[in-house]
Amino acid sequence: MTDTTPQRRPREIESSERMSEHEALMWNVEKDPWMNPSGAALVLLDQPVDQERFERTMRYAISQIPKFRERVVPGFGRLSTPAWAPDAEFEFEHHVRHMTLPAPGTHEQLLELATQLYQEPLDRTRPLWRFVSIDGLADGSGALWMLTHHAISDGIGQLRMAELYQDLTADAPMAPEVDLDALIAEEVAAHREKERGGDLATDLRTTLTRTTSHLVRRQLGLSRRLAGELALWPADPARVGDRVEDVAAMAKGTLGQLSGPSEGEGSSSGSPLWAERSRHRHLEHVRVPLDRLKRSAKHHGATINDAYLAVMVDAVIRYHVRRDVALEGVNTSFVLSTRKNTKAGGNAFTPVALSVSGAEMSMPDRIADIHDAVAEAREDAAKSGGMTALSGVANLLPTSVVTRVARSRSASIDIATSNLRSAPFPVYVSGARVMATIPMGPLAGTPCNATAMSAENNFDVGLFMDPTAIGDPADFRTCVEEAFDDLLALDPGAD
Repeated sequence: MTDTTPQRRPREIESSERMSEHEALMWNVEKDPWMNPSGAALVLLDQPVDQERFERTMRYAISQIPKFRERVVPGFGRLSTPAWAPDAEFEFEHHVRHMTLPAPGTHEQLLELATQLYQEPLDRTRPLWRFVSIDGLADGSGALWMLTHHAISDGIGQLRMAELYQDLTADAPMAPEVDLDALIAEEVAAHREKERGGDLATDLRTTLTRTTSHLVRRQLGLSRRLAGELALWPADPARVGDRVEDVAAMAKGTLGQLSGPSEGEGSSSGSPLWAERSRHRHLEHVRVPLDRLKRSAKHHGATINDAYLAVMVDAVIRYHVRRDVALEGVNTSFVLSTRKNTKAGGNAFTPVALSVSGAEMSMPDRIADIHDAVAEAREDAAKSGGMTALSGVANLLPTSVVTRVARSRSASIDIATSNLRSAPFPVYVSGARVMATIPMGPLAGTPCNATAMSAENNFDVGLFMDPTAIGDPADFRTCVEEAFDDLLALDPGAD
């Protein structure tokens, strides 16, 4: 009999000694808590994980992913990006935890716990990730909550990293045993030997030499362009404000929450209902069949992403119509992957801003409107190189300048979106089958991040909201469900 079990090939793990300019910007801007660029995920399982097996699996995964055992070392001043170094004080128990929901163990409690865990900031002196296995649910199911800093990887890179702690069968062989303490001790010793200079003067000289070398290789061109830009400012004072706005928009793009198109380009200024923002968060979940979503989109000559964006825009408008508030337009964004390799980890994406009509219209008309707008936005992004082109320049400016303007620009965003694709077949975590993955995308000052995850025949959407902005999160979820119902009614293959 032929074995039809899906097989995975080992992946190369993205690794580097320093952050890219893009990653460094996300690291720096996070000093303003509102600009947190990191997303999380709540994985629903058919049963709790085998904790002993899970911890063994995670020790092996940590041994394979360098960033999971490395901490951030600041660069020299603003001249170089932060570096990665092995964490001499690494504590496995800090990063891999276990929690039990208190009675009665409802699904609503689980969503609330996931939100609370997200709002606990990562310790910036340790490796930038945290996983929590969860049991105590009344129906006997389990869950896994996980957070990995965006400086380590984008969504696609994280899905590929997950292959190290996910299995293709419930009874897959145990992961190899790893002496993690010994591995890290060896790396720390090697790193200290490499960095050892003998005295302070030698240490400083070595640091300056390496920083200068890095600057020459990666930032000299940026510095020259910055110098040329600065030379123009005295003759054209208005140019200063324009360039700060450019940097702010780029920073928002890097965080996945682009500012909307500037006024005067036919865009709206954002929802008047959602003007007030806060640090509070609320999570809702919507699921629809993936095959019906595909057929409905294809029937109207659109992609899944076009149809998904149409649903989210329609939901925003529905929410406002129920409250007798007219919208001139809806400002949103989607994430365009620029990844060209099969490596796990790392970052390769650019967010794309989109402003579309706020008028009520049929779902077919909405899809057509979104399809045309997305095609134009993609073309513009390809021509410009995306909003991350100025990352190096932004890293040379005071972080407070970028975050202050980025905050003000985020006021025009109504909803940020992202769409990820996972395995089309069942996967397991330490004996437990993955039933759903609910993404928790970063808000960064916007009212809602709607991130979708395709897996098997399911399309799961995590609606991570600011409840101060969206005063009735449950009703917004209902609006999303109703918009999906209208979309799926277009499925030519429906019974």
